Amino acid sequence: MNLASEYRTSLRLTQLQHETIGSFCQVDGGRISMSTWIARAIDEKIQRDTQLAQDRPALNVRQGRRFYEFFAGGGMARAGLGDGWDCLFANDFDPMKGRAYRDNWGGGLDLMVEDINKLTTEQLPDQADLVWASFPCQDLSLAGVYKGIGREHDQQQTRSGTFWAFWRLMRSLMSEARAPKTIVLENVCGILTSNEGGDFSAVCSALSDLGYRFGALVIDARHFVPQSRPRVFIVGVHADVAIAPALLSPVPLDPWHPERMLKAYTGLSESAKNAWLWWRLPIPEARITTFAELIEDYPEGMSWDSAEKTAQLLAMMSTANLEKVRAAQQLGRRMVGGLYKRTRVDEQGNKIQRAEVRFDDLAGCLRTPAGGSSRQVILVVEGEAIRSRLLSPREAARLMGLDDTYKLPSRYNDAYHVVGDGVAVPVVRHLAQFILEPILSEVGGGVFRQAQQSA
Repeated sequence: MNLASEYRTSLRLTQLQHETIGSFCQVDGGRISMSTWIARAIDEKIQRDTQLAQDRPALNVRQGRRFYEFFAGGGMARAGLGDGWDCLFANDFDPMKGRAYRDNWGGGLDLMVEDINKLTTEQLPDQADLVWASFPCQDLSLAGVYKGIGREHDQQQTRSGTFWAFWRLMRSLMSEARAPKTIVLENVCGILTSNEGGDFSAVCSALSDLGYRFGALVIDARHFVPQSRPRVFIVGVHADVAIAPALLSPVPLDPWHPERMLKAYTGLSESAKNAWLWWRLPIPEARITTFAELIEDYPEGMSWDSAEKTAQLLAMMSTANLEKVRAAQQLGRRMVGGLYKRTRVDEQGNKIQRAEVRFDDLAGCLRTPAGGSSRQVILVVEGEAIRSRLLSPREAARLMGLDDTYKLPSRYNDAYHVVGDGVAVPVVRHLAQFILEPILSEVGGGVFRQAQQSA
C-alpha cells in the first residue's frame, strides 16, 4: 500500500464533519466535489510530511548508547544521561507526566502512556544497552506504611509492586535474547528496611536469578545540589558483559555503602550474595551552588505570605526550631531555610502539627504535593525581618538539577509532582559517567547479542 492509500484508509469522517464540509467545497471561487477536495488535501499532506522528513535531523539511534526508561515521569533520568544516549522507549501511566515528557523531549515519540501491566515486549524496539526503572516508592516509605512490593503473583498489587510487572518484561527480553546489558533500579532508602529487608532481598534475587551481577549504592543528591535526597541505586550488569576491575572495590566504601546498606546485604540469599558487587564511585567535587542562590525574591506566579501567616508558622515551632530562627537572625545576612510541617507527639502523648526548619544550606527532600504538609515552605530571615512562602516549581526543579529550559506544567501541583517524583539529574549523570559508560564502552552490541544467542 502506497502512502496516499494509507492516508485514505486512515481517514474517518463523522456525520458532523461530513455535514460541516458539505457535499461540495469552495476553492478559488469554484465548487469542487468532496472527493476532489479530499484528494487534494491528501496530496498536500504527503508533500508536507515528505518535506518534514527531509528537514528532520538524523536521530543516529544506532550510534548512541540506547536505553529504555520505565516509570519515566518527566524524563529526568533521560536528562541526566545526556546527549550521548538515545531513548528507544519510555513508559509512564500518568497522562499529566506524559505531557511533561513530550513537552521536553521532542514530542516524546518514544513515550507510551500506559499501565505497565499491559505492556508486552513486542512494544519494546531493538535491544537496550541500559534499562532505567525508578519504580514507585509510595509503599516503601513511611507514608505508604511500608506495604512493600508484595510478591510477584499477588492478586492485589501495591503501587511499588509494579516492579514485578516491569520484571516480567525483563524476563521476556532475556528469553528473546534481547536482555539489556545494564539495569538501574532507583528508589527510596526505605527499600532497604521495608518488610525487614525482604523487599530488597526479593529485588536482588530477581536480578541474580536472571543472570545479573549487581551492587547497590546510597547516593545523596546533596553532593550535587542543595537538597537532602538520599536514594538507593541498584546497578546490574549482565553476566556476559565484562566489568573493569577499576570499577569495583573488594570492600564497602563510604559514603556509598552506609550501615543500613550493610545490614540489608546480610539478609540476601546466598545466590544474591554471590552475584553482589561493591561499586567504586568517586566522590564528586565540593558543591558550590547554595540553597539561597536558587531562591528568587519574586518568582513568577508566587507571592509571599502575609505577616499573620508567617507568625502562625513560627507559633507552630518547637523551642529548638525557634532557636534556629533566632540564630539565623543573629548572623546579620540573608539566610534561607527549608520548612516542612510534620506531625509529632508532644509531652502529653498528643499528636500535634509542628513546623520544622533547617538553615544548613540544604532544602528538605522534595516530595509530591499529596497534601499541604508535603509542600516545602521557604523561610527567609534577614535580621528582624522574616518572610515565608511556598517553594516555587522552578526553584524545586533547580533543586533537582534541572536547568531553567526544562518546561514545567502550568499548574503548581502538577509541576511540583513531576519534579518531586523524579530523580536528581546530576546523580544520574555521575552514575553514567563513572559506571555505566565505562562498562558499555568495552562491549560491542553484536558480540553481546551473539553471546546471548549461544547461551
